[in-house]
Amino acid sequence: MTDSSLTFDVAVIGAGMAGLTCAQLLQQAGYSTIVLEKSRGLGGRVATRREKEIRADHGARYLEPKGRHLRRLVHILSAHKIVEPWTDKTYIGNDANNSLTPAASSSWCPYYVAPAGMNAVGKFLATGLEIWLSRRVLAMTPTDQETWQLLLESPAESGKMPGPQEVNARAVVVAIPAPQALTILEPVHTQLPADFMANLRSVEFEPCLSVIAGYSPNRQRDLAQREIAWKTVVFPHDEQLAWIGWDSSKRSNAQMPVFVANSNPTFAQDYLEAEDLQPAGQMLLNRAGEYLNSWLNSPDWLQVHRWRYAFVSRPIPEPCLAATVPVPVVCCGDWCGGNQIEGALESGKAAAEEINRQLRRLPMPGEGVWDVIARE
Repeated sequence: MTDSSLTFDVAVIGAGMAGLTCAQLLQQAGYSTIVLEKSRGLGGRVATRREKEIRADHGARYLEPKGRHLRRLVHILSAHKIVEPWTDKTYIGNDANNSLTPAASSSWCPYYVAPAGMNAVGKFLATGLEIWLSRRVLAMTPTDQETWQLLLESPAESGKMPGPQEVNARAVVVAIPAPQALTILEPVHTQLPADFMANLRSVEFEPCLSVIAGYSPNRQRDLAQREIAWKTVVFPHDEQLAWIGWDSSKRSNAQMPVFVANSNPTFAQDYLEAEDLQPAGQMLLNRAGEYLNSWLNSPDWLQVHRWRYAFVSRPIPEPCLAATVPVPVVCCGDWCGGNQIEGALESGKAAAEEINRQLRRLPMPGEGVWDVIARE
């Protein structure tokens, strides 16, 4: 260990839903915990982007609290006015005649959104945690002190002090997509069980392109006059477009219409390595215009985000992936079980319990973890 490093009980790599859940449980149990996140924001794919003072959710579209863990979280978030019901209806785009039909009703389980942006959920989960943003983990190596040493990339912000270049931890939780986890763990695969690495390599993801499109305020009046019924539409049979949402309808004070469209995996794969994603984004808006309002193909501005690991297509069946080695390593995420946000929450909880089992077996907060955050 050098003067530029610190030692924690647990280092969590990734500030998505699984990583933040795991870190909260461990910290509330009494472990010293650090969260290392390569990007500048919290929440992982529960993401919000700002453009000209406009918020748009280009990651997770909404919360659908069907599972036990997400129902409890949504209850707490609703009580603190972080999320609210958005709609209980999904429409289906029919390719044959470019028409819409309502999907089967799910009124018993409305979709919830955060008017301040879906990343508000990640910010809530991060309450009280020590989190270092813009600190990509470049490598991890075992030490003679029975810790893992994590080599960190310096912060990207200009003028900011570089901070410690290494972090030492008595256990590591890798809470990022499995292919990204492999870039860190492959160099030390001889230190890890063969079946652990085989399971990690078996996970597969599908990509997605997410298009954020903003329109003239005049279109806001047009939408009001039309009194359109849909807020979210899926396109199960289209060759390009998978989904579109009227994102600005999540916010009561929206000054202009904003829509977010998602591609299907095949279309995303075709453009995944393109240097310029604008043409692909325009193609998706053209398709949306054919199904819905024709002016959707003429935005005032658009941005395209590339989600290389959007949806897990081949998960592992276990809620987390643990290596029983002298210095514990546990992987977690929605790819453990494959149940998106609900799966991520469950996986983060399972990872925390596994770390606790391998370390000091302290009393864990359980489902009361969200109540503790809400009181801070």
